[in-house]
Amino acid sequence: MELDPLLLSRLQFAFVVSFHAIFPVFTIGLASYIALLHGLFYKTENPAWDRLALFWTRVFAVVFGMGVVSGIVMSFQFGTNWSNFSYASANFLGPMLSYEVVTAFFLEAAFLGVLLFGRGKVPQGVHLFAACMVAFGTFISSFWILSANSWMHTPAGVELVEGSFRVLSWGEAIFNPSFGWRFAHMVMASFLTGGFVVAGVSAWYLLIKRDVEANRRALSMCLWLLLVLTPTQAVIGDFHGLNTLEHQPTKVAAMEGNWETRGNVPLLLFAIPDQEAQTNRFEIGIPSLASVILKHDPAGVVPGISEVPREEQPPVWIVFWAFRVMVGLGLLMIAVSVAGLWLRRGGRIYEQRGFLQLLRVMSVTPFIAVLAGWIVTEVGRAPWLVYGMMSHAQGLTPSLTGGMALFTLIGYVAVYAVVFCAGVYYLTRVVRQGMLPEDERDTVDGAVHRPKRPLSAAHASFDNDSAPTWER
Repeated sequence: MELDPLLLSRLQFAFVVSFHAIFPVFTIGLASYIALLHGLFYKTENPAWDRLALFWTRVFAVVFGMGVVSGIVMSFQFGTNWSNFSYASANFLGPMLSYEVVTAFFLEAAFLGVLLFGRGKVPQGVHLFAACMVAFGTFISSFWILSANSWMHTPAGVELVEGSFRVLSWGEAIFNPSFGWRFAHMVMASFLTGGFVVAGVSAWYLLIKRDVEANRRALSMCLWLLLVLTPTQAVIGDFHGLNTLEHQPTKVAAMEGNWETRGNVPLLLFAIPDQEAQTNRFEIGIPSLASVILKHDPAGVVPGISEVPREEQPPVWIVFWAFRVMVGLGLLMIAVSVAGLWLRRGGRIYEQRGFLQLLRVMSVTPFIAVLAGWIVTEVGRAPWLVYGMMSHAQGLTPSLTGGMALFTLIGYVAVYAVVFCAGVYYLTRVVRQGMLPEDERDTVDGAVHRPKRPLSAAHASFDNDSAPTWER
């Protein structure tokens, strides 16, 4: 059997990026939440905020470590699997990735040490400042990475000359047409992910009656946040979709399962796209609603997939169903947030066990929604690496064989499986230990023990499944 290096390289990059993406999308939102907790403790000196800040900082340490480990090798693939693309885009993407390291990674790394190990050793105001700088660093990192990614979708400020992109305007290239809405959409997704995870963990602690005061505060705060952010994300997503319709109409056509350019396009709730026949099977939809959403007119004309040659069409069924998973989970998040508002009457959100169990389940849904959205974005761009200018086949390393690509893909899967299992193990230990009283957190047998390596800031062991101690 002949192995296709292009397909395997795309699968490899999709796997690595998808695995890595779930960590930054959580840490961006969580870093801001930790900074807020430190600010509340600084202002009120309520120990509940301090306990929450310490606990979620330990969670952040583990997830941040997993994100660094899983992301540091991603750039290597540009040279090993996509060398033609690396050469062509070096004038733009090279500086962009360097800016991310210089302005964001160094900032995060410097202040992360103070955040993790400075508690009780630096003034409280300095500790709060470190938390704010770590949160700010995550936004700077997102800025550069999403700008680079958006440029690949809506290239601007460059020209392709003799196989190399030459930058004509850095401003136009960095602030390309899709960057603003993509950045807002991703940042909002990060806040939603952090909010639902914190709400889910807090709900579990309330179910087992553990540190009730602090977790009531955390749950209430998150539900107010989610009540505002879930519909806001829907609005931002709508504007992002309109932007995509303007600049990548074929992607939107695939999202809607619309094959022919026409008006009165229905919003399909269910269909089985048949790319070979260029049609859908078993359609169930709401008449004209897609035209209303995209054109604000029931008779609005929406571009069809068949407008472009088949070799330039993305895999429609993947884009079509991934989009429905993302939107369906988004609507579910809105419903849960509204249910939380309704249950506030009489404080039922803290006692309604069914709702608390639902929040536990919902803590996973933002990750699935983010991955589904990422699939829509990246698969919908196919077959283009740089939309309309360079295809995947043109960017592939010429000397790469199918066997080489398969070998590295298997290696990534194996290594990342170990990283994931180790991360889940550490996170389970952290959550199991939970938020402890001050004397139990900082001392063991009357002696203060200070962590000596990064993961030890999060790693706590249990003796006989009961007495928590800092691992030495």
